[in-house]
Amino acid sequence: MKVTLNRLRFLQELQTVQRAISSKTTIPILTGVKILLTKEGLQLTGSNTDISIETLLKADDEKAQMDIAETGAIVLQARFFSDIIRRLPEEFFTFEVTENQQVKISSGKAEFVVNGLGADNYPHLPAIDAENKIQLEAKIFTQLINETVFSVSQHESRPILTGVHFTLKDGLLTAVATDSHRLSQRKINVDSNISFNMVIPGKSLTELSRSFSDENELVEMAIMENQVVFKTSNMYFYSRLLEGNYPDTSRLIPTSFNTEAVFNGHTLAQAIERASLLSHEGRNNIVKLTISDAHILLSGNSPEVGYVEEELSYEKVSGDPLEISFNPDYMKDALKAFGDIDIAIHFISPVRPFTLEPVESSEAFIQLITPVRTN
Repeated sequence: MKVTLNRLRFLQELQTVQRAISSKTTIPILTGVKILLTKEGLQLTGSNTDISIETLLKADDEKAQMDIAETGAIVLQARFFSDIIRRLPEEFFTFEVTENQQVKISSGKAEFVVNGLGADNYPHLPAIDAENKIQLEAKIFTQLINETVFSVSQHESRPILTGVHFTLKDGLLTAVATDSHRLSQRKINVDSNISFNMVIPGKSLTELSRSFSDENELVEMAIMENQVVFKTSNMYFYSRLLEGNYPDTSRLIPTSFNTEAVFNGHTLAQAIERASLLSHEGRNNIVKLTISDAHILLSGNSPEVGYVEEELSYEKVSGDPLEISFNPDYMKDALKAFGDIDIAIHFISPVRPFTLEPVESSEAFIQLITPVRTN
């Protein structure tokens, strides 16, 4: 096996597959990256049993300027391999497998010889089900992930809540995440007649959103028994699915409310940020929203640190007066998902969850936050 190619272009692909490689794996060969050179190009694979990423740097890639002398395959320790490639002195480097599975990496006057492992021992990735799949643009998948994944649970006591629940039925794709204190739900219409019900780990989705190189390219999502794979023009991203039944979250979203307030999302987020400066220093990370006919106040009281109060600008307010307390970090995360648009916040009572929705949008996007009891 021998190939010469552009160092930075190769490093791009190597960094993508490294997202799936963990030094903590109990399977030694999975601490390495599998390198397979064929006439089609250079295929890199990384896996940690939860996710696997496979990329193909095509032989005719203009930026790679690949010169393939001899095909073959090898597995190299990922950690120091990427460090070597990153620090090579020249624009191009040569990668050659020599005797006894040793690999010679040379660039300019620098030459490394490192030990490799046989690629035959590397686990095989599952075959893809050609029937059970849908197609969406990468930016739609990224949007779905960014609008929901922050609400997954960080605690393993209920493993099913550490993932995002995806369902597809009658052409409606729904993504829901909750940690039992907050909930994020996004729905989009999809041109498909298949149906599925699955939970994808939040950590997998975060890595997936970072792996797309072109937001406009089409991504094919194929569902298998206990795996899902996302396929682009040069990448396969595999993730295991979480086992178990996701709770029925549809009944948690209220259909009626007693108070409504409309804010600019960006302006409100800045005010929440200011209020949380003191709440983070206290024992209780809580801020209070007080709504009356005359004004809307945001306040925070940390006996150890001090007190903050700000009168909020709003677009409109209607309904009953209200005083409600909540975790400002949950509110900041929710507002970040909306961006700089007007947000309608609907309240029922000081002890019932409240919802956030975009005011002028056809998007079926809703955030729900459980208030904090303060008495």
